[in-house]
Amino acid sequence: MYNINTDVFPKNMKIIEKKITISELDEMAQNMFGNLVKAVVDVEREILAVDAELHADLEAMMLEKGSKQKDLWGINIYPELTGEDFVEFDSMINLRPSQENRSRGVENPDLRKKIIEIVNKIVAK
Repeated sequence: MYNINTDVFPKNMKIIEKKITISELDEMAQNMFGNLVKAVVDVEREILAVDAELHADLEAMMLEKGSKQKDLWGINIYPELTGEDFVEFDSMINLRPSQENRSRGVENPDLRKKIIEIVNKIVAK
């Protein structure tokens, strides 16, 4: 994990490079929204940022730490769910007509698959 400047970003936000457990995600969910954790995935660096009120805050933190805008995608993780319900593709940061993504979801099936693979690699189930 990166050390985050808490003068700029809230203390709870984290960039995960290696592993995070379901129980850690569940604790984050309980402390913020109850059932979900907002996350941003960098599909190039294969890392994710978690635990913020807004995907845009996670996106800003990732950009500051060297990510490129075109590689960042917002998702919601539901720690208590499994299968296809574990990850939800729904974020305002995903609205990118310049990248052929005209919705809050992730329209490219190959990109969705890559995001799921990264999440599955990082989240220890």
